[in-house]
Amino acid sequence: MARLKVTVVGAGNVGGTAAQRLAEKNAYDVVLVDIAPGMPQGKALDMTQAGPVCGFDSRVIGTNSYDETAGSAVAIITSGIPRKPGMSRDELLATNAKIVTGVVRELVKRSPEIILVLVTNPLDAMTYVAHKVSGLPKQRVLGMAGVLDSARFRSFIAEALNVPATDVQAMVLGGHGDTMVPLLKHTTVKGRSITELLPKDKLTALVKRTQDGGAEIVNLLKTGSAFYAPSAAAVDMVEAILKDQKRVLPCAVKCDGEYGIDGLFVGVPAKLGRNGVEGIEQYELSPDEKTALAASAQAVKELCAAVDRLL
Repeated sequence: MARLKVTVVGAGNVGGTAAQRLAEKNAYDVVLVDIAPGMPQGKALDMTQAGPVCGFDSRVIGTNSYDETAGSAVAIITSGIPRKPGMSRDELLATNAKIVTGVVRELVKRSPEIILVLVTNPLDAMTYVAHKVSGLPKQRVLGMAGVLDSARFRSFIAEALNVPATDVQAMVLGGHGDTMVPLLKHTTVKGRSITELLPKDKLTALVKRTQDGGAEIVNLLKTGSAFYAPSAAAVDMVEAILKDQKRVLPCAVKCDGEYGIDGLFVGVPAKLGRNGVEGIEQYELSPDEKTALAASAQAVKELCAAVDRLL
């Protein structure tokens, strides 16, 4: 039986690591695309040679062309310029919108049934760009943000309580960045609400650290940004889709009235399956969370308006 093909566009840290994680699943053919001559080919060869040691025989192809992507079921798009220390996500807008536009056109031309998972920042606006340019139904365009943000929040809670991170469940909605909205009522440790386990000031500090999670890593690395957790989050979404898991994960998807948001790609709880986004779950929000989510959506709306002026 032929394996499903997954394309990763951008062979930098996030894309290269995502391709490696996909190869190690031993379930997909992986195509790694980048404009840098030799880089995707070299990384693909290196991954293939890890197969005998790690126990996988996935086919990994590195290429500077999009022709090898034909027939892809899903593409993870990581291409774009990275955020540098002191640079806001908004400053990335113009350059990355042009890059994503070109990438999406090349992919859809060769794989009309493809599902697109965006990782490029500013995430919510780039997902909007991909949808607008691709002509794909909204169910097949989504952005990776909430899975990463939730993972960061879970890891900080686990550290604070000295519990396994897998025991912590969390849901982070809204735009990716400073306006994300962690749902404390739906954040639990072995079924117990986080509000019972940590004092309010400590929780507030953890929320703030989650909101600044990407910047904290950028400032530590000095010459790059996070890639282990972002690649893991993107692959988690791909697995939920291709294995038809029907899992509810926080993703940037197009809302048409849900949570009072209309026509914008914002992080909400989305059910993922073989058709892409198969529904949006309606969680009960507190008045403060509703206000914060509305503010987050407004920030995304302003970015999308800026995109419309650029494209």
